[in-house]
This record gives sequence, structure tokens and C-alpha cells, in this order.
Amino acid sequence: MSSHEAAASKPLYVSQQRIRWGDMDAFGHVNNTLYFRFMEQCRIEWLEEVFGPTIAGEEGPVIVNAHCNFRRQMKYPASILVQMGAGHLGRTSVETTYVIRDAADEQIIYADGAAKIVWVDFKKEKSTALPEKLRQLLTSL
Repeated sequence: MSSHEAAASKPLYVSQQRIRWGDMDAFGHVNNTLYFRFMEQCRIEWLEEVFGPTIAGEEGPVIVNAHCNFRRQMKYPASILVQMGAGHLGRTSVETTYVIRDAADEQIIYADGAAKIVWVDFKKEKSTALPEKLRQLLTSL
């Protein structure tokens, strides 16, 4: 997915996050694994906004795949904006998209990516229909 495609998906949520000094690796830039953490934090903030602070129960969201296109190095100190969007909506899943930008200059794109959320019944260990509340939110965009 390109940055243009990620930005074009239906907007859901924006998370402002700070890069911490400890996020950098021995090469002096933010380690690539942290990009996934930034996307995860955005996704969790959004889910908590929709369902409240306790989103897990007998069923809940599971990530079945995720990818990231690394566009530019991030370095401490900085603040970023993680913009989350919604892509394809299925019966049990939704594709979420992300663009990570510099908070001080939104023209700077550090990365873009996606993660597929599947709603799962934890006892049965099988996918189940997305909650109606979530489906209504996603179809109203």
C-alpha cells in the first residue's frame, strides 16, 4: 500500500505520540519494530474510545496480519501523528490502515502500513461477527 492509498482510506482516529530516547537503536534511529508499536497504540486508543477501557472479554480483536512500509528514519526527540483509517470491511474483519507523520511537519511521512483486525470468540477460538456497534461506526464513515 502506498502512503496515498493509506491516507485515502476512511479516517477513524489520530494518535499523537512522543518518540522516547530509548526507542532508538544502536544506529541512532528508531528501531523498525517500534513502528508497529506506534500503530498498535493508535489502534488500542481507538478501540478503547469505541468500547471503553476494557475491550477484552469473551470475544475481541485479534490481528491476523500487519505490514509497514518504512519511508523515512525517525529520531529522538520528536512527536508523531499516527493516522488510522478503515479499509475493507468484512463480516468478521476490518482492514485498518496507518500513516505515521511528523507532528511538527505533517508533510513528512515516516511510514505507512496496515493491519487486519478479526473479531474472535476466544472460547471457541474462531472468528465471529464484528460487534454491531463497531459495524455501525465503520459503515457510517
